[in-house]
Amino acid sequence: METMTVDKATQSAVDTAVSITKHIVESPIHKFWLDYDEEADVLYISLQRPQKATDSIMLDDVGILLSYRREQLVGITVFEASKR
Repeated sequence: METMTVDKATQSAVDTAVSITKHIVESPIHKFWLDYDEEADVLYISLQRPQKATDSIMLDDVGILLSYRREQLVGITVFEASKR
């Protein structure tokens, strides 16, 4: 295997991936998709693709929207994501 030096942006991405690994491994959900809208500062976490949500619940006190298809959680929207 070849050893190489990576740029700061790549190293930052690797460090971030490593730092969230434990949380992903310990989570009961192992497959999900992340989308971050920097302009809106909103993180979209999809637990199913497509979500096809039929209902949602806003947790006003924490700025999180939970999306459901019937009884199953299919998405989590985190508002003001950069402030967490």
